[in-house]
Amino acid sequence: MHGLVVANTVVAATACSVWDIYGSLQVVTIINTFMPHVLGTVKVLEGDGQVGTPLNVTFPPGTPGVGYMKEKITKVNYKKRVKETKTIEGGFLALGFKRYITQYKIIENNFTSSIIRSTIKYEVDDKLSNLASIVNTKLVETLAETVGKYLTEKKAPP
Repeated sequence: MHGLVVANTVVAATACSVWDIYGSLQVVTIINTFMPHVLGTVKVLEGDGQVGTPLNVTFPPGTPGVGYMKEKITKVNYKKRVKETKTIEGGFLALGFKRYITQYKIIENNFTSSIIRSTIKYEVDDKLSNLASIVNTKLVETLAETVGKYLTEKKAPP
């Protein structure tokens, strides 16, 4: 069984400034600084945030499942402002999923705002199709909102 969930989050920041975060490892810094209680902590195992960079996510205490996941960055397209990661160990794979991919696309909305389109693509064996109900966009939406808030507060005069 293949599935897809999508969230479009409008943020009060330009697509260029949002992509500066998502298109680099700054997104890791934001997660570790502002969201360790929600998403956990992310460690870059090696690399510079380009295709092939492996990441280790340690989930916050009390999170159901194995408590971690390893991801690999599989796509970074600066022209289209698209970044994609694929879970390679732990996380949803430990629950029985065959494939779990997260994609972020930054879309210009107008001169002062943009849309962060977060897409989760997954595959799970038909016998485990009931697991599809646990896939949602809550965490990627929270990340998008946090990035938007960070950029809004950063540009606000003191």
